[in-house]
Amino acid sequence: MLSTNIKEATKAEHQNLEKQVVLKLKAIRSNQDYADLLKHFFAYFSHIEETIKPFITASVLPDYAQRRNSGYIKADILELGADITDLPFTTVPKIENALQALGALYVLEGSIMGGSIIVKMLEKGGVTNGISFFSGYGEATGMMWGNFIAVLNAQAKTEQEEQEAVVAANETFKHFAYVFEKERMGTV
Repeated sequence: MLSTNIKEATKAEHQNLEKQVVLKLKAIRSNQDYADLLKHFFAYFSHIEETIKPFITASVLPDYAQRRNSGYIKADILELGADITDLPFTTVPKIENALQALGALYVLEGSIMGGSIIVKMLEKGGVTNGISFFSGYGEATGMMWGNFIAVLNAQAKTEQEEQEAVVAANETFKHFAYVFEKERMGTV
């Protein structure tokens, strides 16, 4: 199955991104620190969403319009009293078809699965505002993930098509981690 292949093939890049995000999470001491983390997510998510937009239509993913997106991140940033200026620089992978777009969306949708853990980490640090993005779909999170995985698995008809989605997902993880790495290296 494509979803299983993506999970296995992207493990290293996924762990690298997770490490970058956890470092930022552990450094949060205020709403402003949290807003800074969200700016990284907003910059990347809004950029990749624009890139995949031409390929993720209602015929590809019927509930796409109901899915969580960068608008939630922006609302959280504003709720924290910050704005969306001074965003970090982002790059995104080249996306040229629906399979590649779904591979990229695998990363975005997958970020929901760890959202409840992030919310708990934030609460321990005293941050309780601006969590709508990481709250995902609430009790419907599992169902929404299952629906996405079903669509993803149905799309690839050949091994070559699967590989296109896998490469796009891997590159999406890599480019997302780069947003955090550049800042850590002082090159933003």
